[in-house]
Amino acid sequence: MDIIRRESGVTRADLSLMTGLSRSAIAEAVQDLLNDHLVAEDVLEPGGKGAGRGRPSALLVATPPRGVVVGVDFGHDHVGVAVADTEGTVLAEQTSAVNVDGQGRAALDAAAGMASRLLSQLGLGRDQVLSVAAGIPAPLDVQSNRIRAVSIMPGWTRLNPADELSGLFGRRVITFNDAELGAQGEMRFGAARGLRDFVYIKASEGIGASLVLNGSVYRGSLGLSGEIGHTRLSDQSQGLWCRCGNRGCLETVVSSVLVAERMREVGLVAADEIFPLAAAGADPVTSAIVTEAGRTLGRVLADLCNWLNPAGVVLGGALGSAGQPFVDGVRESINRYAHPSAAEAVEVKTAQLGLRSELLGAVAVACHEALYVG
Repeated sequence: MDIIRRESGVTRADLSLMTGLSRSAIAEAVQDLLNDHLVAEDVLEPGGKGAGRGRPSALLVATPPRGVVVGVDFGHDHVGVAVADTEGTVLAEQTSAVNVDGQGRAALDAAAGMASRLLSQLGLGRDQVLSVAAGIPAPLDVQSNRIRAVSIMPGWTRLNPADELSGLFGRRVITFNDAELGAQGEMRFGAARGLRDFVYIKASEGIGASLVLNGSVYRGSLGLSGEIGHTRLSDQSQGLWCRCGNRGCLETVVSSVLVAERMREVGLVAADEIFPLAAAGADPVTSAIVTEAGRTLGRVLADLCNWLNPAGVVLGGALGSAGQPFVDGVRESINRYAHPSAAEAVEVKTAQLGLRSELLGAVAVACHEALYVG
């Protein structure tokens, strides 16, 4: 099954060559898969792949399992839920404003309720959900599945997100850090398709990163990799206090909240308005503020380029939605501070999926679970 899925279709002869098994063994195994409706046969045209002089060969392709998957994105101030088929096509989705950081139980209930409503709208039952994946906007310990930095999300202090969601959905739920899912979304559906070594940055209220090395997300020994928002920019003891307990961290200088405050200070937006980052390229003052934020972030990413030599940096989150001015600032600092060869090798671009990167990443992980594990 792994070979058939990976190759997007193979003949019985191909399977024999790839596995070293005899034709009779392959025939028996394939018949079992056909009987279980896990694969289907697609007769090849004459002269096509695997076709010979005699009877046309049949290309074996994986049959998508019947059912749907659910992806959940917990932001600091919102919950997003999507229901998709097993190939990743979103059938329905909804996002609602929720105080996720301070009201963990309410956020979890909101996610389950939204999923139930979406399934009902599609005429589906929970028994048709094959897998569920969710992103949490905080460091997650891979051993305990608990949030390690409770100062970031105080309303989740005694909650285990995976266990709580599994109870609400009535099935096992996979949980990841939200930046990790952003990387998965861009790798499957967006700007990182085809890249095997890249860094995804979620630049919103905080600054988080996900490292994709040789095609796989690198999580670290405890799952806490990518917390670049807590990189100290200098040794100055008088820097601003960070929520991690240190002074002068990157996210005390760069975040969507700080950019919004700066824009309000210069009169670009009213206090109750959402700052117009999408128009950053059109307004010179907004562009200058966003570009400077990019320069500061790029100084940290330049060191990361020296360490890892990635092929790409994908900028997501609210600041990523500002587009080219943010890219220009990051690019400028990487060019200035990274080794010239490492700087030349890396492409800097914004997330193609925009603010949906994490939600679609949850869908991608749920699809993988349904197809390859479930």
